[in-house]
Amino acid sequence: MDIKKLLKLAAEHQASDLHIVKGLPPIFRIDGRLMPADEVVDKAELSDAADTGSAAKAAGIKDWGLVAGQTLDLKDYKGQSAVSDEDLEKMVTTLITKDQRARLDEDKDLDFSYAVNNFRFRVNLSYEKENLKLVARIISDQKPTLEELGLPPIVTELLNMHQGLIILTGPTGSGKSTTLAAMINYLNNNFSYNIVTFEDPIEFLFDPNKSIITQRQLGFDMPTFASGLKHVLRQDPNVIMVGEMRDLETISTAITLAETGHLVLATLHTYSASQTVDRIIDIFPPYQQSQIKSELSMILAAVISQRLLPKVGGGRVAVREILIRNTAVANLIREQKIAQIRNVIETSYKEGMMTFERSIKELYAAGQISKEVAEEQLNDPTISS
Repeated sequence: MDIKKLLKLAAEHQASDLHIVKGLPPIFRIDGRLMPADEVVDKAELSDAADTGSAAKAAGIKDWGLVAGQTLDLKDYKGQSAVSDEDLEKMVTTLITKDQRARLDEDKDLDFSYAVNNFRFRVNLSYEKENLKLVARIISDQKPTLEELGLPPIVTELLNMHQGLIILTGPTGSGKSTTLAAMINYLNNNFSYNIVTFEDPIEFLFDPNKSIITQRQLGFDMPTFASGLKHVLRQDPNVIMVGEMRDLETISTAITLAETGHLVLATLHTYSASQTVDRIIDIFPPYQQSQIKSELSMILAAVISQRLLPKVGGGRVAVREILIRNTAVANLIREQKIAQIRNVIETSYKEGMMTFERSIKELYAAGQISKEVAEEQLNDPTISS
């Protein structure tokens, strides 16, 4: 079982992830759905099944959410036996160095990037029930743009501000890294900046255009995010990108950097704008929270929360909640009336703010998501026929 062929196959057919787990065949995630390689039919069967599903039923194939025009030439892997310990060991040996293997054995987890035939991957190795497990996220070789991702004009305005803290949030696999990459791409093409990124691992590779771009990888170029951020002010940065604000020290340093007149882009694994503000405040000890609320009310530029929904015709599309700091939001943060932030978002659409509900309805009205998907996502369905 050749891991390089599997990675290349996943990239060529627009899978978002490849899962290799002991006892299972290779599994691809396509349009948000898991698809075992041994349950994919050839191109002709797939084309017939796309319209009615009859061919798939006749062949005894499960409904994996495939759509017209989607072709997966996985015949070499059809009937693939389950992955064994030996398979996994061979894959790991192919992908990592001796030093990385030593870190994996010590930490039981390892994140790194890998390239095959011009395709790049973010790979995680871990253990489950004392067995190795591999998950590879496919990274597009095309630099995304704000327009391609459907980001509203307010995001461009925020990036033109030159300073402040912009936080992207959402669950794993919600496209945060891709959105960050689009923001960096915009800044690189429009401003003469020194941009420094802190990533785990490096995903999109940027070629300097108008800006200088320095990309630093955790574990190779710095021991921790916090240690890298501590010294970045001596590197004359304009823009600082933090792949993930994981701990108190990283969050505290990011806030300080935004206070000193830099534009800071960062991510958090939170579900909504108000939860993001709560998380930042609550991570600090009680005696510091009053100070942090004051600082956050001044330097927070925006919180953009997003998730991905199935798109009509295949693929996925982002639904977003957008919080922009204005006077009302700043006051609520200072007074820790975080629960009221949602009311401000609902009544400030003209300022560029957006609730998840409004975003869902706009996507439905534009024909990008189905009525079923829209109603499933809305807490109080109001979609009309």
